[in-house]
Amino acid sequence: MLDSKKFLEKIVKYLVNTPEEISITEVEGKEVNILKLRVAKGEIGFVIGKNGKNANSIRVLLNAVSARSGRRVILEILD
Repeated sequence: MLDSKKFLEKIVKYLVNTPEEISITEVEGKEVNILKLRVAKGEIGFVIGKNGKNANSIRVLLNAVSARSGRRVILEILD
């Protein structure tokens, strides 16, 4: 089974210019996992996308991947 954190990292690597500066912190709860994403300064716009379309698409994909394990995943994009 694919881990949500690794899946997010793979997606974001293709969106940013400096993939080595991606930082993902996972906070685990009973039913919900929170993934906190940080990217290099100035590249947050690539992850969010125009009108938030990239961020919404990433969230939909994360929920589809995590549905197999019966857990919800919340993505927080930090400055």
